[in-house]
Amino acid sequence: MQRAKKKRRQGDEAIGKSKGGKSTKVHASVDALGNPRRLILTPGQAHDVRTGTALIEGEEAQAVIADKAYDSDGFLALIAQMGAEAVIPPRASRVEQRAYDENLYADRNKVERFYNKAKHYRRLATRYEKTARNFLAFWHIASCVILTL
Repeated sequence: MQRAKKKRRQGDEAIGKSKGGKSTKVHASVDALGNPRRLILTPGQAHDVRTGTALIEGEEAQAVIADKAYDSDGFLALIAQMGAEAVIPPRASRVEQRAYDENLYADRNKVERFYNKAKHYRRLATRYEKTARNFLAFWHIASCVILTL
């Protein structure tokens, strides 16, 4: 008797197709000190704003700092509902340009520095893990190591 193999969909493993080949996006939120708070994996072709809600859900913040990819009316409304300031530059295609605190936006480099530290671990820079669960687990391990440095 032959066992039926369980079929996996690509979306389940956070692998997506893009011009450069197959890829995975790692979305991270960090606190004011640059310490990782939450990590989410999505396929490479998924838009960033789709994970914005999950990244800030249940968090208390005075300001949410993000790049232009997170500029959407729904996400901005959610941030306002939290009672936080949205520090997100408007997209060039936005009809009404919004003002934002450019000095506070400079703190967005803290999440970029977290990515830089994490990418020093070759296992994260090159996705060796087949499953999203294992890949995310290694991101969490690297985050714990970064927290202790």
